[in-house]
Amino acid sequence: MFEKDKLEQLDKRKAAWQKNLDKNLEKNPERKEQFFTDSKIPLDTTYTPLVLKNFDYEEKLGLPGEYPFVRGVQHNMYRSRLFTMRQYAGYGNAEETNKRFRYLLEQGQTGLSVAFDLPTQLGYDSDHPLSRGEVGKVGVAIDSLQDMEILFEGIPLDKVTTSMTINSPAAIILSMYIALAEKQGIPFTKLNGTIQNDILKEYVARGTYIFPPEPSMRLITDIFSYSRKHLPSWNTISISGYHIREAGSTAVQEIAFTLANGIAYVDAAIKAGLNIDQFAPRLSFFFNAHLNFFEEIAKFRAARRIWARIMKERFGAVNPRSMMLRFHTQTAGCTLTAQQPLVNIIRVAFQALSACLGGTQSLHTNSYDEAFSLPSEHAVSIALRTQQVLGYEIGVTDTVDPLGGAYFIEYLTDKIEEEVMNYILRIDELGGAIRAIEEGFMQQEIHQSAYEYQKEIENGRKVVIGLNKFVSKDEETIKLAKSSPAVEEYQQEKLKKLRQERNDEKVTAVLNRLYNAAQSSENLVPVIIEAVKAYATVGEICNVLRDVFGEYRQQVLL
Repeated sequence: MFEKDKLEQLDKRKAAWQKNLDKNLEKNPERKEQFFTDSKIPLDTTYTPLVLKNFDYEEKLGLPGEYPFVRGVQHNMYRSRLFTMRQYAGYGNAEETNKRFRYLLEQGQTGLSVAFDLPTQLGYDSDHPLSRGEVGKVGVAIDSLQDMEILFEGIPLDKVTTSMTINSPAAIILSMYIALAEKQGIPFTKLNGTIQNDILKEYVARGTYIFPPEPSMRLITDIFSYSRKHLPSWNTISISGYHIREAGSTAVQEIAFTLANGIAYVDAAIKAGLNIDQFAPRLSFFFNAHLNFFEEIAKFRAARRIWARIMKERFGAVNPRSMMLRFHTQTAGCTLTAQQPLVNIIRVAFQALSACLGGTQSLHTNSYDEAFSLPSEHAVSIALRTQQVLGYEIGVTDTVDPLGGAYFIEYLTDKIEEEVMNYILRIDELGGAIRAIEEGFMQQEIHQSAYEYQKEIENGRKVVIGLNKFVSKDEETIKLAKSSPAVEEYQQEKLKKLRQERNDEKVTAVLNRLYNAAQSSENLVPVIIEAVKAYATVGEICNVLRDVFGEYRQQVLL
């Protein structure tokens, strides 16, 4: 890409410049901190074409919308369509969350994203003893199709894209969405959205798993297979690095472990008899936008290039869409502070900007009060306005990959790719992602990184404004959203009434059929759809699957 004699001249100039710099540093020494990214990649003072002397433009960069998709997965990117502005929301009961959804849509949000409470995520009904104190706390309580009907009341499913953060019970929640579309008279072909459906990261970083890995992977590939035939516009999985990063990983580990999990899902689908180009175009990803601005941009770009090569060279994909890494981004909840909470607005804005410059397809911006509670209406509106300013006011969406070709960005992209591939090779040597998880490899790597990051905050090497530097005695008073303790009682009464009014014979019959299907190789999604249409609850369906599959108990890592 660069002429050899010109690079030699530049090398000599750089050496002379370095001598001048060294003299200058005697008078004006650098700041005391060392200069590294969060992944401990050392940073030079400046970058020139010398770091890219073997750079092959077509191999490493290419053009937007073309392999290896470093510069974006669409040719025209945001000039044709802005990233989807998708605020994550859900609390209390379905009625309250429906009101929040309607408010966000009125404010200009362009996609819904559903947060479920812990009992729903773990496959328990609101009246289960283990649900006590958690109903509606960190998301909306969904016990049956009845709740799903209320959740989307007045919201036509063919007019919105919906993302649902649910994993172990993903097949049940998707079945409810399908049943609701049928009730609304909407063809399944018009349903557009994403089900997270990523169980491997639950074992690694988040903990809301129910079943052991093998039957969990079966449920995931059953969704792949069903959706290929019936939901052509639905993203069948959102392979998540977000929670891996929130658990304390570095940027490199986030990408490496996420893509390793992605390889495991592709392997499982192929073993289940699916053709790579039949299901791979509907795979999607979910990443974190953290604080180290340029590392985050390079991380997103490197992830696209690595995935494109994996799909083409490792799995033999032919369809270019199978090679595209499409992803949603959420700003980093773990970076929000309770101290000086309004500073979180600034953090979120820069994190969102890195996601935009990195080429995200959709975006969630965290609210400034989330270190205290679920976001208030005021806080969530500011978070949405942050996205709207980014999309419409500051010009960064007017050209595709504006940082492409920058010496520092391309160097950092290459370096992250190199370190990610080293991790993927190590995971391959261990026998793949599932084996690496069972042996605790990923978990231990994340734990170590989290420990080191926290230690740097505590000793002051990592500056956190308001926490360990520029501390203020006068803290802002902000109005917080509060969840009502009456939600749990309300959900329990609603469940009691549902069980009295539904056809119990029909429920029993379909649950027996599900039990038999789970013991065979039959695709479980159609049976689960019939179960939710009979108003079987999340807990009842999960209990049948627990009886067949058992429950997973993760080993304690010492």
